Amino acid sequence: MIMSFLRNDEYEAKLYYKGNDYQIITPGSYVICAVTGKRIALDDLRYWNFRRQEAYANCQVSYERELECNPNLRKLLEHNKD
Repeated sequence: MIMSFLRNDEYEAKLYYKGNDYQIITPGSYVICAVTGKRIALDDLRYWNFRRQEAYANCQVSYERELECNPNLRKLLEHNKD
């Protein structure tokens, strides 16, 4: 019998995102950024959207995704530039 001994860092975690926290559904050490497709170590995970259940690699990616999903917010921000 061949046994595979994979470490936790070789698994993608499955999370349920909440407003200011998340629940681990499937253990692992990283999640995938919904926009860039890059791995995000759970220790580095700071940005997500609980309504869309998406993780983001950083603040800029999160901001751009919010503008993409919320055209009214983009219009409001553009209007306030003037």
